[in-house]
Amino acid sequence: MASQQNTDDQNERLQSDESVIETEEEDSLDALDGIDAGGTVPITGEREDSGGLGALLARTARALFGSTITVTDYDPTRHERLVEFHGLPGYEEVERYWVNAPFAFVSINYDPDAHTHLYYVVEPQLTEFEQELLAQLFEDVRSPLLYRDDVSDNPEQALRDELKSRLEEYGVHVSDETFYRLFYYLYRAFQGYGRLDPLMHDPHIEDISCDGPNAPVFLYHDQYTDIETNIRYEPQELANFVIQLAQRSGRHVSVADPLTSTTLPDGSRIELALGEEVTPKGSAFTIRKYADEPFTPIDLLEYGTVDRRMLAFLWLAIQNNKSLLFAGGTAAGKTTSMNAVSMFIPPRAKVLTIEDTRELALYHDNWLSSVTRERMGDKDITMYDLLRSALRHRPEYILVGEVRGEEAITLFQAMNTGHTTFSTMHADSVQTVINRLENDPINVPRPMVTSLDVLWVQVLGRSQGERVRRAKTLAEIEGIDQRTGELDYSNTYSWNSTDDTFTERNSELLDEIRDEQGWSQSQLLEELRNRRRFLKYLQDENVTDYRRFTAMVNKYYADKEAVLDQIAAAGVEVSER
Repeated sequence: MASQQNTDDQNERLQSDESVIETEEEDSLDALDGIDAGGTVPITGEREDSGGLGALLARTARALFGSTITVTDYDPTRHERLVEFHGLPGYEEVERYWVNAPFAFVSINYDPDAHTHLYYVVEPQLTEFEQELLAQLFEDVRSPLLYRDDVSDNPEQALRDELKSRLEEYGVHVSDETFYRLFYYLYRAFQGYGRLDPLMHDPHIEDISCDGPNAPVFLYHDQYTDIETNIRYEPQELANFVIQLAQRSGRHVSVADPLTSTTLPDGSRIELALGEEVTPKGSAFTIRKYADEPFTPIDLLEYGTVDRRMLAFLWLAIQNNKSLLFAGGTAAGKTTSMNAVSMFIPPRAKVLTIEDTRELALYHDNWLSSVTRERMGDKDITMYDLLRSALRHRPEYILVGEVRGEEAITLFQAMNTGHTTFSTMHADSVQTVINRLENDPINVPRPMVTSLDVLWVQVLGRSQGERVRRAKTLAEIEGIDQRTGELDYSNTYSWNSTDDTFTERNSELLDEIRDEQGWSQSQLLEELRNRRRFLKYLQDENVTDYRRFTAMVNKYYADKEAVLDQIAAAGVEVSER
C-alpha cells in the first residue's frame, strides 16, 4: 500500500523492539484467539472504551453537525503500533517478518511436543467501538467506490478519501491509528483477498490450500515446506470466498457447475470447488501463487537446480534452435525452469507462447502471448486451436505451457517443419515421457518423437535432509535403434542425490552444433567455457532480475568480445563445473 514504510526497516524494527516481541508465559490462548487474520474482525477492549453515556451524547451531537478529520501519513516512529502480539504459550517463536508493513506480520512458531510449525498471521486488533464503525463502513463505503472514476487509477487513495468522508459524516473523531486500522480491513475486503490477504503478500509462499470449512488453511513455504496456519473459514464464508475468487478471475462457479480452474489477476493459478457435490467436506480451493519476478538461470544456479555446465549446454542448444521438453511431477518446478532458460532466446527472434493458465513471463520484444478460453459461447478455444493459429504467425520459438492431448501432434509436426518448441509434461522419468507421448491420449508416432532434441526431467526430491528441486536428467533423443525399433536416448547430465552433484557424459548434440557452426572441437569448448564464465560473472554480481539478465544475454549476442572483456576485467575464472 502507498502508506507502507520500507519493509526491510520495518522487519528490523519488528525483530529488535522487545516491547513488541514479548513472549510472556502467563499470556493465555484465549486472549490470542481474537487474532484470527480476517473474516470476523478481531475485537479487543484494551485500548479504549465506547465511553459510556457522556461519550454517546457527544458523538450524537457531532453527528448532527459533522466533523473534520485530518489524517497524517503513518510514521512508525511517531504513531502507535497498529499490531501487537505477545507470543503463543506452548510454542517457541522461530522468526517473525512483515508481509504487509505496518499492518500485518507473520510469526513462525514451533511446537516442541508435536514437532510441527505453525504459521501465525497477526493483524490489527479492533476495539468494540472500531468494530461497530467498521460494520457500518462496509455498507456505506462500498457504493460510493463503485461510482468513483479514480478507483482503478489509485484504489488506495480513493478508499482513503471515502473513509475520511464517511467518518466526517458520522461526526466521529478518530485517531490516526484507528483510521489506518479501519482502512486496512476495508482495503483487505474490497481490493485484497480477505483472510488470505497477508498470505498473498508473503513472497515465501508457493501454494495455499483449503480442504474445507472449519479446517486450517495449509501452505507450502520455501523454508518450512508444508505448514499449518491459524486461518479457518466457516462453511458459508468459505463458499462466498470461492465464488468471489471465481468472479475476480472472470469465471463462474455454481452448484450446477461446481469446479473451475482459472487464473487470478496477478497470475496465480487457482482450482476451486463449490459446495459438497464433488468435495463432500464442503467448498475448497488451492492457489498456486504467481511469482512477482520470474526466475532467471542465475536463480536456478543459486538454488542448485542445475550447474553452469548444464546452462551453457542449454544456452548453446537454444541458440541453435534445438527443441526442449521439460518433464516433472506436480510442483517440481518444470514451468519455472522452462521460463528461466527461455531467457537465452536470441533478442530478435519471434516468440509465441500458448498456455491454459498464464504463467510464462518473458522480457522479449518480439513476443506474442496467447491463452485458451473455455465455456464462453458455444465453442472453447483450446491449445490445439491456438497452436494451429500460432503456426500462421511464423514464429521461430513456440512455448506451450503443457501438452496433454491432440495439441502434442501439432507441436511435434511444428518441430518436424523447423520450428523450435519448448513445452512441459507431467512425468518423472525419460521412459515415462516416451510412453506418454507414444500412447493414449497423445499418440505421437515414434518417428516424430525423434525431432525432440533435449528432454529435461526435474524432480522435487531430498538431498542431505533438505527438500530440493533438481534437474534429475538432461537427456538427448538420438533416434530409433535400427535393431530393436526402440527410441534411443542418452543422459548427458544426471543428478546424484547422495552428494548433490551432477555427472556429465559426452554429448552428440554438441557435436552436431559444432558441425553446423563449422567450429573445431577447441572452438566449441572455448565457447562453452566463455558462457560458463558469463554465468559465473552474473552470479557473482547477483544479477537475478530477469530484465537485467536478459539485457546482459542480449549484449552477449550483440557484442560478445566487449562482454568477455568486461568479465576478464572482473577477474572471473571458472572450473569445469
